[in-house]
Amino acid sequence: MHTPEFVIKPRSHTVWEKQCVRLHCTISGWPEPRVVWYKNNVSIDPMATPEKYKVESSYSVHSLEINKCDFDDTAQYRVSAMNSKGETSAFASVVVKTPCLEYGVTFETHLVEKFGVSFGREGETLSFGCSVIIYPSLQRFQPEIEWYRDDKLLVPSKWVQMHWSGDRATLTLSHLNKEDEGLYTLRVITKSGFETHSAYVFVRDADAEVAGAPGAPLDVHSLDANKDYVIVTWKQPAVDGGSPILGYFVDRCEVGMTHWAQCNDTPVKFARFPVTGLVEGRSYVFRVRAVNKAGMSHPSRVSEPVAAMDPADRTRKGPSAPWTGQIIVTEEEPVEGVVPGRPCDLSVIEATKNYVVLSWKPPGEKGHEGVMYYVEKCVSGTDSWQRVNTEIPVKSPRFALFDLAEGKSYRFRVRCCNSAGVGEPSEPTEATTVGDKLDIPSAPGRVVPTRNTDTSVVVSWEASRDAKELVGYYIESSVAGSNTWEPCNNKPVKGTRFICHGLTTDETYVFRVRAVNAAGISEFSQESEAIKVKAAIAPLPAFLPGVRTCRPPLVWVSELKENMLYQFQVRAANMAGVGIPSLPSETFKCEEWTIAVPGPPHDLQVQEIRKDSLVLLWKPPVYQGRDPINGYYIDIKEAEADFEMWRGVNEKATDKTFMKIKDLKEGESYVFRVRAQNKAGVGKVSDSTEPVEAVTKPGTTEIVVNVDDDGVISLNFECSNLTADSKFVWSKNYVEMAELERMTIETKGSKSKAIFKTPSEEDLGIYSCFVTHTDGVSASYTLSEETLKELLKISHDHKFPIIPLKTELAVELLEKGRVRFWLQAEKISANGKVEYVFNDNVVHQGEKYKMNFDKNTGIIEMFMESLGKEDEGTFTFQLQDGKATNQSSLVLIGDVFKQLQKESEFQKKEWIRKQGPHFVEYLGYEVTPECCVRLKCKVANMKKDSVALWYKDGREIKVNEKLDFSEGVLTLEIAQVSSISQRFSIICFSGFKDLMNQVFSVIANSSTPLKIQSTEEGIRLYTFVSYYNDELHVTWHHKDAAIAFTERIKSGVVGEQLWLQISEPTEKDKGKYAIEFFDGKGGLRRTVELAGQGEETCSKPNRARVAGGLPDVVTIQEGKCLNLTCNIWGEPVPEVTWLKNEREMVSNDHYILKFESGKFASFTITSINTSDSGKYSILVKNKYGTESGDFTLNVIENMGDFGVVSYLADADGNVIVGPTTPEPTYRSTTPSTRSVPITPSPVTPTLTSTPANTTPQNKTRATPTPKNQTPSTERSSTPPAQIPNNQSHGSPTPQTSDTLILSTSNTSTPTSAEKSANTSMDNEKITAMLKECESFCKTHSFIIILTTYKRGCSDCSVWN
Repeated sequence: MHTPEFVIKPRSHTVWEKQCVRLHCTISGWPEPRVVWYKNNVSIDPMATPEKYKVESSYSVHSLEINKCDFDDTAQYRVSAMNSKGETSAFASVVVKTPCLEYGVTFETHLVEKFGVSFGREGETLSFGCSVIIYPSLQRFQPEIEWYRDDKLLVPSKWVQMHWSGDRATLTLSHLNKEDEGLYTLRVITKSGFETHSAYVFVRDADAEVAGAPGAPLDVHSLDANKDYVIVTWKQPAVDGGSPILGYFVDRCEVGMTHWAQCNDTPVKFARFPVTGLVEGRSYVFRVRAVNKAGMSHPSRVSEPVAAMDPADRTRKGPSAPWTGQIIVTEEEPVEGVVPGRPCDLSVIEATKNYVVLSWKPPGEKGHEGVMYYVEKCVSGTDSWQRVNTEIPVKSPRFALFDLAEGKSYRFRVRCCNSAGVGEPSEPTEATTVGDKLDIPSAPGRVVPTRNTDTSVVVSWEASRDAKELVGYYIESSVAGSNTWEPCNNKPVKGTRFICHGLTTDETYVFRVRAVNAAGISEFSQESEAIKVKAAIAPLPAFLPGVRTCRPPLVWVSELKENMLYQFQVRAANMAGVGIPSLPSETFKCEEWTIAVPGPPHDLQVQEIRKDSLVLLWKPPVYQGRDPINGYYIDIKEAEADFEMWRGVNEKATDKTFMKIKDLKEGESYVFRVRAQNKAGVGKVSDSTEPVEAVTKPGTTEIVVNVDDDGVISLNFECSNLTADSKFVWSKNYVEMAELERMTIETKGSKSKAIFKTPSEEDLGIYSCFVTHTDGVSASYTLSEETLKELLKISHDHKFPIIPLKTELAVELLEKGRVRFWLQAEKISANGKVEYVFNDNVVHQGEKYKMNFDKNTGIIEMFMESLGKEDEGTFTFQLQDGKATNQSSLVLIGDVFKQLQKESEFQKKEWIRKQGPHFVEYLGYEVTPECCVRLKCKVANMKKDSVALWYKDGREIKVNEKLDFSEGVLTLEIAQVSSISQRFSIICFSGFKDLMNQVFSVIANSSTPLKIQSTEEGIRLYTFVSYYNDELHVTWHHKDAAIAFTERIKSGVVGEQLWLQISEPTEKDKGKYAIEFFDGKGGLRRTVELAGQGEETCSKPNRARVAGGLPDVVTIQEGKCLNLTCNIWGEPVPEVTWLKNEREMVSNDHYILKFESGKFASFTITSINTSDSGKYSILVKNKYGTESGDFTLNVIENMGDFGVVSYLADADGNVIVGPTTPEPTYRSTTPSTRSVPITPSPVTPTLTSTPANTTPQNKTRATPTPKNQTPSTERSSTPPAQIPNNQSHGSPTPQTSDTLILSTSNTSTPTSAEKSANTSMDNEKITAMLKECESFCKTHSFIIILTTYKRGCSDCSVWN
């Protein structure tokens, strides 16, 4: 099914009276169209006048026969074809002539009672005309009356009415508007010629509704109408009301309605605005209002109606076909939706500070359904794209964007969409800065007034320089000295000369001019000199633009005799006869041309007229002069310019008889002339051409070069306004091709084609085509050497086409080690074929080879399960699609083949391995901020019964972590890693040194800034770390030099505190101190400046301290209760904080924390369980300083209750049962050797059993240090133990539960001798004591706290 279409259109005819004429046409369409004939838009009924009309239809050929034509049959005939899909029409004219005029009859036309210059006001009605006298007066031969305004033919409308009474022609303008202002011309046309008369009509502004309001805008037109918007343009008024115009409001109204809607919320200054929000398919009219600070102007005259639809839809969519009473149901194959491709040729066609207009072309791939568009923008320099029309896609390939920030640069792109989805974006535009691209024109130049008549003055001025898109000029006049200006014209004039009418005789006036374009109105020119209005001495010639004279043809006259005198006459002839001869020419003496320079060229012609260029052709002079012609010069001037304005086009003479003249100004009329040159000089100029307007006429086409499927190169030209006598004339270098040796010309209908037979360099040149009996339809095409090479290449590709490939043949490995050979063709049809070749042998689908050919995507594949030795060689895919072919090969031999085969086998093994649990990420490590090392790996294909086992040095390690089957991530955390610690597992794997360096880096970064603290001995510098490792390498510096430690300057570690002790400081000890941590890389340094503040700090001995009472390690069974008590020293009373694993603890039912009397801090855990294991610390702080103490709690499984037992150590350090007096003990606090002596004190470790529900408040507390004793700075110094009154010292204390109460005593400060004696204690005794302790622990379950040297019993879990 398709709409009707004319295969052959009816042709116009001119016939004599009494003859018959037949109009016929051929029409295609389905369903079969119904055909109706019309005469002057009135349908013809052949049944009503069968003797006059006869209509026939046979096999799509339709005809209308008119019998015995008379004068009334002269009309325009239309044939209309319609069916259910649409309607189309074609036109033909019939002219009936009367051959009754006698030979030599001439009509004489005279215009009398002519209309003169007229003045009107907006809203009024104005009529004017002329009386016409025609001799001889024949009733049947009425003249043709035409009215023009500014050289444009007027047609009757609601604003314009024309009347012809037989002897008077009248024109009536209803409801005047400023658009009606202009030069009006009456043309009376007869068989013998025409007569014209012209006069200017001025239209003044109507009175404003608000005083000071501007005049109404004018010339409102609709441009670029489509589905989504219509661009409305207008011209600014000449009168602004005394204050600048702020902008314009655009109103719209739907045709048939009376409601006007305002289109813009804020006034726009640019005289062009895109109106959006229109309903597709509906028609609208528009008007514009101007506004200034005083108020709003009258609305302009409404524009012509315009439909909101694309131009293509407007031409395709005709009147709907009439209802035929039938419903036709068709069955069509459903078409699968195709996502549209990218739009192309996206560009910014208009940009102002208020809006930007985009234009693009639809994609080539858009499926069988229509497409719509999404527009996106982004600020230049970014890649953040934002969709503009988020709600409704755009239907037309044009779009106007508003709400852009003025001065910013944007880029734009467009996506297509349909029911199948949204396509890829187009290429983005170049950066476009939002702002008016069109500048307001500059002020016109010098203004010169010239006397004309008693009431008019001719005003001339210099045009504005570099003015773009100039609309015209406004002229204002003022009586000299009054400074009151009145507009001379209310409609812009395009020239630089204007006659100002309506002036007062003998009054003196001055004039000024302004230029206008869409951006606004320029500044005023300088005022002219004053001129007195009175008639000139000699009247100026009438200013009749648009009236052209015909250039006489050139006729060769031969067989003249030398030295004879001749005169010549010319007579015209037509079908009616031969006319009256012209007046005789001047006397001409026939003699030889003796002038040295050549004569004038002749027969100047203009072709290929465009808005900025044209081609001028001429013929050489008849007489070349004494020497041959060696060149030509071309002159040009504006048609209305003075004679002095002639100027040359070419500086260097051209040897050709044609020239393309460029850089013309659109809309301007030009005339041309040519001069020939030889050795003697330049000859006389030719006659000038007729005025030619530089404008591209609607429907203008260019020559298109084409290469068909057979590789034939041709030039194609189409003309849409052919007449019956029109012919296509092809030329090369503007010389008609008479002998077609190298080309063939084919013309069919409105198309003509010039076909090259064997294109070569001989065919280079300019090819042009001219269509006769038209208004100058012509075009040209330059065939250059580069163009010819490209065309020959395309021709070869068409003769021997190749299937284009996106990718060549490639190979890749798939899962299980399968081998895939593949390539992709850019485009291949359903008839495409592929042959798979291996070593010149065609292989086929089978057990070894699997083939796949997707014709939609063009992907061709061949699969092999594995590669064997016999598969080494060359693989080839051969493609064929019609006569197009291509092939691609891949060579797999030698090392390349072996590597691919090896990789295939590996992939197959890997696939088999991955059928069970396998590692996705192999074992690695990371160090946490808590100095823990976390081993980590990731496993795939885990199942519910999968088990993960950890091994260290080949021995399995038990881990409490549960497997996460969803993630497959396994971790093993090693707390406080060390390579020499026996308390934790030793990590032995590659990169251990790097691991320890990471641990050291974490420790270094956790260090606090260096602080200065006064002590009894002198000054202490210290810092805290989150965790201390024995292998951490630390260096102390003084004034950037490493410190050499002595008895006076020592360093050490207390828990996580690293310190430097300076005893008895002196002036030399001042300066910059630093501690440097080494982490295997750059290390980290903390510094502090010691500037003599030691005396001040030493005067404050009441710093907060932990005086003693805490063990290093506590090992206890599950279910027991633990109570520890320590002494706190400081003034003011310190703040006490307990920490577990570096986190602050809060007292609750499980952890009972107390601080009593400002001296005793107790720590109790009820019902111990394994989660209580960890590191515990006490932190005391007052304004003079901070100190901490810590211990480690190790909870073991319940070994059963063995009763109440107390264990003590004798004087030799041996563990015994029963009362004894314990020896003084030492505890090391120096980190490097762990052997710095501590203040000795008698220690009585007491193990007591109490009822489990006994509250910790009843436990024995530690006794504080006496005030007359200076507390030790070491955290291991402990106060003296307090023995209960009812218990002898050292004897077991009967209790009823298993709660440990530990108290130590410190009654005196040891002497130097005691320190030395204790230091030299025999190690053999200590070893024997530990062995006895170990033997006893194997047979008893108990808890022991050992506070002597850093040795221990493995069964007691007492470690270093």
